[in-house]
Amino acid sequence: MDGKKKIRTAFLGLAVAAGLTGLLGTGLLERADLAASDALYQHVQTPDDDILLMGIDQRALEAIGPYEQWGRDVIARALETLNQPEGRPAVIGIDVIFSGETKEEADQWLAQVAARYDNVVTASLVKFGDRIEEDGTGGYRLAQIPVTGVDMPYAALQEVTEQGHVNAVLDADGVLRHHLLHIQLPEGEMMPSLALAVARRYRQLEGGPPLELPPTRSNGLWYLPFCDRAGGFDTSTSLADLVTEETDGAVSIEERRKNWDGKIVLIGPYEAGLRDSYPTAIDHGSLMFGVEYQANAIQAMLWGDYKKEVGDGLQLALLFAAMLLCLAGSWRRPVRSSTLLWLMLSGGYLLLCRLLYGLGWVLHVLWIPVGATVLYAGCLAFNYIQAAMERRHVTNTFKRYVAPEIVNELLKEGTDALELGGKLTQIAVLFVDVRGFTPMSELLKPTEVVEILNQYLTLISRCILKNSGTLDKFVGDAAMAFWGAPLPQEDYVMKAVQAAVDMAKGSESLSQALMEQYGRTVSFGIGVHVGDAVVGNVGSPERMDYTAIGDTVNTAARLEANAPAGTIYISRAVADALEGRIRTTSLGGSVKLKGKKEGFEVLRMEEIL
Repeated sequence: MDGKKKIRTAFLGLAVAAGLTGLLGTGLLERADLAASDALYQHVQTPDDDILLMGIDQRALEAIGPYEQWGRDVIARALETLNQPEGRPAVIGIDVIFSGETKEEADQWLAQVAARYDNVVTASLVKFGDRIEEDGTGGYRLAQIPVTGVDMPYAALQEVTEQGHVNAVLDADGVLRHHLLHIQLPEGEMMPSLALAVARRYRQLEGGPPLELPPTRSNGLWYLPFCDRAGGFDTSTSLADLVTEETDGAVSIEERRKNWDGKIVLIGPYEAGLRDSYPTAIDHGSLMFGVEYQANAIQAMLWGDYKKEVGDGLQLALLFAAMLLCLAGSWRRPVRSSTLLWLMLSGGYLLLCRLLYGLGWVLHVLWIPVGATVLYAGCLAFNYIQAAMERRHVTNTFKRYVAPEIVNELLKEGTDALELGGKLTQIAVLFVDVRGFTPMSELLKPTEVVEILNQYLTLISRCILKNSGTLDKFVGDAAMAFWGAPLPQEDYVMKAVQAAVDMAKGSESLSQALMEQYGRTVSFGIGVHVGDAVVGNVGSPERMDYTAIGDTVNTAARLEANAPAGTIYISRAVADALEGRIRTTSLGGSVKLKGKKEGFEVLRMEEIL
């Protein structure tokens, strides 16, 4: 491949890698990539036993009544039951919105209970507005604008509790993967999430080091490594157990107190009809209740198990480098090596993703495997088409000149065999000329001359190809052929001599037929020599000939020029190479070859032994 072609190929590879990188970076694979990331990254871990869920479940609804009719006294009674001296939780998080003051005694009671025990964190819901804006391409999109309001606990409860928002932000595919750590309110205050407020207070009461905050995006979201699926946390206690005298009959409230003493208790909806559930990254097939989602976030914060999503800029650069590597290893490469590279690149990247996830980094799972697969398949298809075209090109170039078995061997070399240039190699060269053809052509019709010539040239071609030779060229009524190239051949000198003998024998029957038809006959003069010559493509890229040049070729031509009709002249080099296998008659230096010094021995070929 010449320099310009290499440069063009390099630029093409860069363009393909850049184009595929840009395409994958547009979000084309977003949903599939998110799902694949969930499958690779999210896995069940056993949560600690210091987070308990007390759900507003079906049993609570049956015992207390429809949720819409509940008074705030229900939660007040639950807080009193939980905060008995025999065993009280360290922190109680309530995933229920108590906005709007009713002025009822229940409101006062709930606020008084929360103030008395000072371990309650209540929920708030931040409201965002939407608007339609131009997307910069002539279209429109739904854009989020800043906070428009907050559903806070009523004033009395707000004063005596800490608040945390319970907003859940779903990804584009409707799956919950992130946690909104904090939200900036219109007044400039940062409101933490309910999970952050609970985890931070619990860590303070433990007396441990300050809670380390997770790495967030600019919008406050952080990637949440769920520790368990829906139902994974302790939900053995129903809210009904706290506010009624009835229990599930298994364990008394007194026994339960030992279980929740000094721990985190979360109260929230735990019934599908209350519409507080989402598909999550750890399990798309089942819904997780909001209170379980808060528990997962709290657990991750207490563990300090944080994951940081690597920026798209760095991942695009990594993708571009991987695409270049895949192109370099697959473009015009053997199927086995390109397949191995594809498997190593795709499988190795997935292993890298899993390893880096364990170290706290989140990568796009599908970008590189999909890109590598596209390039691998594309290169396979291109290589197949290119190979087919090359095979046709090589076949069309050589099939008229060499034996089929040599063409098959040349196909293995591809277009390298068709590049300009040659190499020095030892070959056997044969020249043959039709004796008596010129005077005969003066007496016959042109159509008859062409017919006779074609018969002789057909005989010559068949003898050469039959003996695995390369037919170099026809020059009028003469022809040149050689053996030992373009591929090395065993016993190539004998093949050349055998072709000469076949031509001499074939010309006898052909001459007899011509004598009967036209009353005229012709025969061959043949010369064979062996030695070094330069063999290859000579000419220009637009028009080239595959030929042999050098003194060996000239000597063979001189032998043929001096050979009488029906005679085969060979050199001493040919006779020595076939010593004991042919019978010859030495003519000594009696035959003078043009351009050769005195003493050049010429031999007449008699027969093959």
